[in-house]
Amino acid sequence: MNRNKWLILVLLAIAQFMVVLDSAIVTVALPAMKDALHLDQSALQWIVTSYTLAFGGFLMLGGRAADLYGRRRVLLLGVATFTLFSLAIGLAQSGALVIVLRALQGLAAALMSPAALSILLTTFNEGKDRNRALGVWSAVGAGGAAVGVLLGGVLTQYMGWEWNFFVNIPVGVIVYLGLRKFVPAHIQEESDKNLDVPGAILVTTGLIGLVYALEEAPHWGWTSFATIGTFLVSLAVLAAFIVNESKVKHPLMPLSIFKIRSISSANIMMVLIRASLMGMFFFVSLYIQEVLKFSPLLTGLSFLPMPIIIGIASTYSPRAVSKYGFKPLLITGTTLMVIGTFMLSFVGLDGTYFVNILPAFLVMALGAGVTFVAVTVAATAGVPAREAGLASGLLNTSQQMGGAFGLAVLAGVMTGATSTALTNGVNPALASIDGYRAAFLVATALTLAALLIAIFAIKAHKNTK
Repeated sequence: MNRNKWLILVLLAIAQFMVVLDSAIVTVALPAMKDALHLDQSALQWIVTSYTLAFGGFLMLGGRAADLYGRRRVLLLGVATFTLFSLAIGLAQSGALVIVLRALQGLAAALMSPAALSILLTTFNEGKDRNRALGVWSAVGAGGAAVGVLLGGVLTQYMGWEWNFFVNIPVGVIVYLGLRKFVPAHIQEESDKNLDVPGAILVTTGLIGLVYALEEAPHWGWTSFATIGTFLVSLAVLAAFIVNESKVKHPLMPLSIFKIRSISSANIMMVLIRASLMGMFFFVSLYIQEVLKFSPLLTGLSFLPMPIIIGIASTYSPRAVSKYGFKPLLITGTTLMVIGTFMLSFVGLDGTYFVNILPAFLVMALGAGVTFVAVTVAATAGVPAREAGLASGLLNTSQQMGGAFGLAVLAGVMTGATSTALTNGVNPALASIDGYRAAFLVATALTLAALLIAIFAIKAHKNTK
């Protein structure tokens, strides 16, 4: 079993890599998809957003389903449908169909991620082995987006945009067969099969509404009736979800899990960190292509140092977590991320990759590799087996919704700063630089808030098993 559990980890990591990859790989392919499918800017945005919304919105349902119906069963269903939808997207001939299929692909991803992480948590006992396993998992999560941009650039430039999705097919088949062979069937952790469907509908609707409002606010206007109304309705729906969870017999998300201080604090940290990281990631990609004039392939290559550094840091961080506990690592990692993100706020019209981008990437990647291991350990420590899927679903929800919120907020900040500069008579090129700088400063503020939580809210915990 000892040998098999590390093989299981490899299969789980590849499954998670597919999920993370597809949230980023399409970014470089968007211009090619725009030309091939005759899409407008709004449709391009929804090719990205539909996946993120469905993924983040259904993660809690996926995590709870894994606990109630068996983790392996739910994971296999997710891998199979994710692979089939990838094939369908590559064959699609219309933008509307691609958007719908991307949403369905996100739903499949929502079944995969929490089920895979909960299998990991029940395969490895708390201590050094679990920390090492979570180090691998965190490296995949933190570095997958950067690898996605690189791979997307290569596939788009040399094989066509469709191969950004076709690439999932052989990988999905191999993972599916491997999981069936090596992962033992997990019985459900609870005998009662009642799933909290009203809770699932409420939390999904509320989260999707919030992200939708953030996505559209730059177009509607931040103080418009549509924006404020959508925010208020979404918050009301989420409030109804909390009331529902406090009253139903078998809640989708037992509120008692938030009594574990490290879990609640770590999830708030994850929202802030992913909001900063994904927003930064998106705008650095734009800056490199629009200002530095890099090609899609060269843009992908420019991100390569990030997954390398993240991978190295994630490899060594579990040992440090086992020796010192997760709090010192959280403080160290987020401090480095604050510094790296702040460095990006000095980009200019005459900037260069080696002066303005690469140094920030190196510092930020080192911080991310350390932080993602520590925050994953913090968010899953002390969780009973019956709630492993819940904890993993909650953490994944924090990741996805944090990324969606961050991208939407930073887009609004950049749009506002650019518009203000144009109104003041600044030429368009310099006005866009003002927008980038403002976005990176807000990203820095988000990471700084995560650092403050690490310092003041996370309780020290040392695990040397």
